Amino acid sequence: MLSEQSIPVVRATLPAVGGALDQITERFYGRLFEAHPELLRDLFNRGNQANGEQRQALAGSIAAFAVALLENPGSRPDVMLSRIAHKHASLGVTAEQYKVVHQHLFGAIVEVLGDAVTPEVAQAWDEVYWLMANALIAVEARLYQEAGVPEGAIWRPMEIAERHEETADTVSFVLRNADGTPTPAFRPGQYVSVQVTLPDGARQIRQYSLSAAPGRPQWRITVKRVDGDPAGEVSSWLHAHASVGDTVDVSAPFGDLVLPEGDGPLLLASAGIGSTPMLAMLDHLVSTGETRPVVVAHADRSPETHAHAAELRRLVEALPQGTLHVWYEEPGEDPSALRGRADVTALDLPEGTTAYLCGPLPFLRTVRGDLLSRGTAASDIHYEVFGPDLWLGAEA
Repeated sequence: MLSEQSIPVVRATLPAVGGALDQITERFYGRLFEAHPELLRDLFNRGNQANGEQRQALAGSIAAFAVALLENPGSRPDVMLSRIAHKHASLGVTAEQYKVVHQHLFGAIVEVLGDAVTPEVAQAWDEVYWLMANALIAVEARLYQEAGVPEGAIWRPMEIAERHEETADTVSFVLRNADGTPTPAFRPGQYVSVQVTLPDGARQIRQYSLSAAPGRPQWRITVKRVDGDPAGEVSSWLHAHASVGDTVDVSAPFGDLVLPEGDGPLLLASAGIGSTPMLAMLDHLVSTGETRPVVVAHADRSPETHAHAAELRRLVEALPQGTLHVWYEEPGEDPSALRGRADVTALDLPEGTTAYLCGPLPFLRTVRGDLLSRGTAASDIHYEVFGPDLWLGAEA
């Protein structure tokens, strides 16, 4: 909660700070990487830095947190904080790094806003920063404790046990611990980070959903090759070089888009490679004998681009109350698929359905909006987006 003296200062300066956030975050990353080039090389996603998406996500999170402090002073935007904390933990972020971020973020604020940053303004926004940072540090500490690892020590060597070409641009890898020990437990819907050493020596990190149920002796991830340089440099490297018998560094599992306990009805809606966490959820529901109603909706370009399509159908058919709806932009010869984009407005959803969404941001916005328009409570709609969350604050 903001102090009484900081509330009017933050309220008065929020328009100016918010309007300059894009400039501030651009200058912040410039300062940060100039002082610590190893962070860009080995921690931050170079593709998201190049296309500006990480800068947008940071600006959005700061603005959303400040607005939440002003509009809901007795509470915190825990949904937003949880999503950020899980991503940070999957990268091995430590509490000490928040001090480095603070130094260069406030240096950037002063550079961009100049004399407008009076001591009073600096103190108020310093309070905003540390309220957010300390909340994240606390959540991340709990996540590390739950994972059974020291702060930031998330990595383990894993051997590629199997490789399967799922589509022309999608490959799945079955992973096992290199020392032969059982793989750790995870919750269906979670993801892991994979770190690879690229030709220029950079150790870049990307997140991939675990696409099979927990409880199995091995993990599976499914990787879609992303075109572009450097946006797809890790997925392209894995497609070109990762083979059975190779070892890769993999993080402990994280992510808060996980199945709820209970027997309430579910909607699992995905697009493209967003089907991967849904596969783990469905696999878990089948393996545990769940009988709750489950509506599955998936959209893809065509049957040929739909990774794990046969597996998806098999899992839904194995659920006593499972129904599947598939849309393809180019359905080809598949008579069971609908043409076009996913339309959840026509689905028969039981009362009290909890919705889980995963896919590109336009898909998430459309489906969430359609669900809200048909009366689904915002608190019953959960999502996962691959890459920087440019929608931070939507559920804050």
